[in-house]
Amino acid sequence: MTVSWSTGAIRLLLDVSDDRPVRLLSLRPSGPSSGLSAGIGVPLVEVQALGHGRFPGSHRYADTMIGARLRYRTHVASADELRVVQHDPVSGLVVSSVFQGVAGVPAVRTWTEVDVEGPGSVCLQAVTSLSTGAFLVDADRSVDEVDLVHGDSDWVAESRWHRTPLREAGLVAMDPTVHHHASRSRFALTSRSSWSTGEHLPCGVLVARDDSWAMAWQIEHNGAWHWEVGETVAGAYVAVLGPTDAEHQWSRVVSSGAGFTTVPVSVAVVAGGVDDAFGALTRQRRATLRNRRAPWLPVIFNDYMNTLMGDPTTEKLLPLIDAAASVGADYFCVDAGWYDEDGKWWDSVGEWRPSTTRFPGGFGEVADRIRARGMVPGIWLEPEVVGVRSALARSLPEEAFFQRQGARVGEHGRFHLDLRHPAAVRHVDEVVDRLVGEFGVGYIKLDYNIMPGAGTDVGGVAPGEGLLGHNRAHLAWLDGVLARHPDLLLENCASGAMRMDYAMLSRLHIQSTSDQQNPLLYPPIAAAAPASVLPEQAGNWAYAQPGMSPDEAAFTLATGVLGRLYLAGRVDLMDSAQRALVHEAVSVHKGLRSEIATSIPFWPLGLTNRTGPWVAQGLRAQSTYITVWRLPGASADVTLPVPHLQGQPMAISPQFPLTSPSWTFTWDTGQGSLHAAHNGNAPAAVVVRLTPTPA
Repeated sequence: MTVSWSTGAIRLLLDVSDDRPVRLLSLRPSGPSSGLSAGIGVPLVEVQALGHGRFPGSHRYADTMIGARLRYRTHVASADELRVVQHDPVSGLVVSSVFQGVAGVPAVRTWTEVDVEGPGSVCLQAVTSLSTGAFLVDADRSVDEVDLVHGDSDWVAESRWHRTPLREAGLVAMDPTVHHHASRSRFALTSRSSWSTGEHLPCGVLVARDDSWAMAWQIEHNGAWHWEVGETVAGAYVAVLGPTDAEHQWSRVVSSGAGFTTVPVSVAVVAGGVDDAFGALTRQRRATLRNRRAPWLPVIFNDYMNTLMGDPTTEKLLPLIDAAASVGADYFCVDAGWYDEDGKWWDSVGEWRPSTTRFPGGFGEVADRIRARGMVPGIWLEPEVVGVRSALARSLPEEAFFQRQGARVGEHGRFHLDLRHPAAVRHVDEVVDRLVGEFGVGYIKLDYNIMPGAGTDVGGVAPGEGLLGHNRAHLAWLDGVLARHPDLLLENCASGAMRMDYAMLSRLHIQSTSDQQNPLLYPPIAAAAPASVLPEQAGNWAYAQPGMSPDEAAFTLATGVLGRLYLAGRVDLMDSAQRALVHEAVSVHKGLRSEIATSIPFWPLGLTNRTGPWVAQGLRAQSTYITVWRLPGASADVTLPVPHLQGQPMAISPQFPLTSPSWTFTWDTGQGSLHAAHNGNAPAAVVVRLTPTPA
């Protein structure tokens, strides 16, 4: 039989039989369903456990013995949740698959809960949060007609997306009849340790070659994860997991009443292409936010990037504060270095008390000046680390730090706090409460610049399980901070965007999209960021400098206008015309904030495999907006497809810079494309608005 469940925007169809595991046959927007082949499908849950293994053996998270033995027991459905329970009579495992949806959003959030019936125990080595082959059935396509979209990331080289045919990505074609088994090949991405986006992005899309159907997913976890696409006798599959034994040294012994819950995953489906898939994920991200967002999306000025660079003093800050207020900033964040007494702070941090040499009149003088200029004080903090030379490294209990085999885990001159331990939590709570209470801090930039490796084995657990426990304790700590300080805004930063995931971003207010200091290298990063993060959370640095030409200054300022404008630069050294251009960017951005906060991103030149000197990124809101960057070496003009406006006459108006005489635009109604030409020198950038006009 089948079980059908719908939120009104998305519909799941599950195969439920006595002689095989439950399978997710279809996951599609609600509406008339096409005929489905009952023989297509993979187990809804795959479980790798010690002593049970796979058949046939492989590196993959498919064909597990427990997954094949699971049998349907019951299900419970409500308007916003479906829970499907299966059991394995051999191991005693009881496995529940949970799906949650929000009305109007073509996506679900799903995870797996594992428990044990009876007196025994099972050592888990991997459990899928999502396992399905529904995309081939729903798209009515074969493996040969489907592409995979995936993203790589690195420090100052974030958000690089690729589109590859599945057969070229790694699903090797072979003859399963002759060999009696399907191919054991796969395409797999793994993120290790605690930088969840340090090498790869936790999102992926399977898309029909003709862009008629797409399924996208994101792993919502602030630590280690793995996803893969492979092919079995039953068909192709995607498996999405948190930490595993093989990749992350994770295992977990479960017994009756002491079970395990996987990390959550969101999956969205659309009858469309890549832009449509990320549009659906954008709606899902907004629907599942946990935080209390600042509805007016304040503009933050930060003194670090290409400005003071970790060398703040009262003398340097006071004129910068005045200048930041004059260009329209709402918050002023004092970044790294505010605790530094002797210039050797990297391995002595941990107590987080303001320097007396940098602020001879006290840090309160700086905070008071920020408030006097109509802004809210902010500060940089890296709470999860303690420098090896810090007094806290000796006063906190050993168990409050990550350890392996009885030795503390050290990385780049720091020890890593283990937030499973109450002493570690008390310390970081005291730091935040003191900064808020003593200085009126209303904004904290939470940075994170080290990784602790596989994790910690304190408590006798596998290192990956220790890391997972810390990851979850970290989220609980953030929840507690926001509960105590509901007006506090928190930025998510980890050497830029090395922890850009929706475990963090469902709670925090703004994401640093990069540490990139070269304005010419920032546009591809800023343009691609909305595939991973909400536009209104995408903190793109805008660091205009006194030595820049007007075009160069406009170029870097435009990078921030359609995201979350994140100001920096020596505005205190600018002349009145230069400062007026910064003020113009801030004013334009503020006027667009309400539309940015409800917008859906799109990429006129494509999101994937972009290497050219023209870069473009758009937002669909009440109007349509596009930022166009012309990099050195670019031709004088470019044509930008905007298919959702095809057939509609459009008026084109520059938004920033408001005066853009070097730019000309023409609109092709029949093709639905914008032609942009620039008669000056590169680099140059402009933000334009497309507004329907009467035919």
